[in-house]
Amino acid sequence: MKSFETTVVSSKSFDDTVKAIEQKSAEKGFRVLHTHDVAATLAEKGFPREPLKIIEVCNARYASEVLKKDVKVALMLPCPISVYTQAGKTFISAMLPSRIADFFPGAGMEPIANEVEKVILAIINEARK
Repeated sequence: MKSFETTVVSSKSFDDTVKAIEQKSAEKGFRVLHTHDVAATLAEKGFPREPLKIIEVCNARYASEVLKKDVKVALMLPCPISVYTQAGKTFISAMLPSRIADFFPGAGMEPIANEVEKVILAIINEARK
């Protein structure tokens, strides 16, 4: 079974990795819609944890194209990229956009999903160094 996600180790600190994801996303034509500080939200409710942020990125052209093919793909938009720490290391994780197409067979979104995946992987790989 093909993995639905990719995870890499960043050589940068947590905060620098988050900034790098935000910067690389913008450089590649993706807008950062919101960065959720999950750790801070949970800590406010009495559930402390190691740093975790979810960065929501979107490219309007790609989003428009896939929504025309099947509006229910909105359930999987925007593309989330997670940055978190575990055991002293910083990780970046993202769902592979090519797998989104598997949830909508027959919609014909594979070419778009594959194109988006190349960009998401480039963002992650450039941000981690």
